[in-house]
Amino acid sequence: MTPSGTPAPSASTLAFVESPVQLLNVLEWAYAHTGERQPRLDGVPRQGRRRGDGGARRPGPADRPTGAAASPLSIVVLPPTDPMSRGQLRRMAALARDEGHEVRWQEARGSRFAPLKALAALARDVRAARTVVVGDPFSRYVQLLLTLVRAEELVVVDDGTATMEFMAQTARGERLVRWHRVGGGGLPGRIRELAYAPVSAAARRRFVPAGRRGHRVEVFSSMPVTAHGGMTLRVNDFAWTRARFGPPRPTRGTDLVGTSLVETGVVDPDRYLDAVRALTVEHGATRYFAHRRESPEKLRALSRATSLEIVRPDLPLELIARRGPVGRTIVSFPSTVVHTLPYALTGTGVTVAVCDVDPAWLTGSASPRARSFLAGVTDTARDVRRLPAQAAPTAG
Repeated sequence: MTPSGTPAPSASTLAFVESPVQLLNVLEWAYAHTGERQPRLDGVPRQGRRRGDGGARRPGPADRPTGAAASPLSIVVLPPTDPMSRGQLRRMAALARDEGHEVRWQEARGSRFAPLKALAALARDVRAARTVVVGDPFSRYVQLLLTLVRAEELVVVDDGTATMEFMAQTARGERLVRWHRVGGGGLPGRIRELAYAPVSAAARRRFVPAGRRGHRVEVFSSMPVTAHGGMTLRVNDFAWTRARFGPPRPTRGTDLVGTSLVETGVVDPDRYLDAVRALTVEHGATRYFAHRRESPEKLRALSRATSLEIVRPDLPLELIARRGPVGRTIVSFPSTVVHTLPYALTGTGVTVAVCDVDPAWLTGSASPRARSFLAGVTDTARDVRRLPAQAAPTAG
């Protein structure tokens, strides 16, 4: 609201994010879109600082980019319910405000009527926006919002490796289904799918450019994807992250990066524990950067079984690693970071290595796409070191 009590004018660009990584990539897109190269804002406290001790100086109004007001960006955060994601989103929201963007926190989960209330609250701004930026094209809530979109341009930023599957499915004209999702839910689930089908179909049409007089579609990605059907592809090289933070001070040690493959039902928890234990010994790793979705029980088991220090980052790993300190070698399983960290850490001397997932680690409930998708994530990663096969423990 303005001081007079009248509604504030709608931003010409409206972004919807549901995860910290999506919000980071919206900031990267805004930076690339305006072509700004402002002085670095050193606003991220180092790992290990106490909450509330201030860390580095918080940038003030004089530090903010001058180009933001000329092209207003309003970011709507649709937070998930888990505390780790919400905490990271609040930190990322503070960084977005420091950049001069408007951030709106809109609860759309947690109660039966929350989605409908959020939809009603956002409808006016969604219809008025000329450019709409989304971070998760698979999100049912985002797909519902897209039924209201009248924008001239639709932009998709990365929600991790899911962008690879999004591009493949839209190229084949398939319905949008997450790669690790397995059908289920019985009759109620099939009824819900049937009822939702018109919304999903409408969303798929929005992701296809409509020609000269219709809407445009841009994909802003650091993933190895190819544009198709009139889409525009812009490479996300993490220029904002590199301009604002670091460079880091590499240590002599090795850091491991956790994944949520166990939590999504793809990898067996015991196999995962064995793999982490073996990599710790093989590479002399000292720290384990947990994924925000990893369960406390799993992390406690990892701590007991290894000598690793478990670190729960309060920001996306690209920012944490860029600020440092960070290990001279970072080892990850197939995940988003094997594509993003080489961009964020370019020129720092840090090596990113990827450990394949042995097919024997997959659970019986893993989707049929799991094996080939994970292999594709590894095979297409740029500027990473493939660990020798013996580094990954085999089943048995």
